[in-house]
Amino acid sequence: MESPHKGETGIRRIISAARNSLAGLAAALRHEDAFRQELILAAILIPLGFFFGVNGLERALLVGSVLLVLIVELLNTAIEATVDRVSLEVHPLAKRAKDLGSAAVMLSLVLAASVWLFVLLDR
Repeated sequence: MESPHKGETGIRRIISAARNSLAGLAAALRHEDAFRQELILAAILIPLGFFFGVNGLERALLVGSVLLVLIVELLNTAIEATVDRVSLEVHPLAKRAKDLGSAAVMLSLVLAASVWLFVLLDR
């Protein structure tokens, strides 16, 4: 069955999508400790990224790597919520899905740390 919201077009679709996105961010802030922690880190690192980046490419790498962590955390949260919605029963596939999402977050953190290290050590 297709979503009844798929029929929206134009400005109504954009407004609806923005509203849904803001609701998702609010839910992550309200329910996800990891997202809140990463958001605090982002609030510190993003301004520093603009300060330490000496050109547009460096700024984009520093800021983008931090934003990527937030994006991956939101996707991981969506996976976890979906798995929990389907069943709270302990199942190997549910564990695998959650572990894979967690691994994606970890790799995004490693990437961000690497980008910051490489850019700052290149001085």
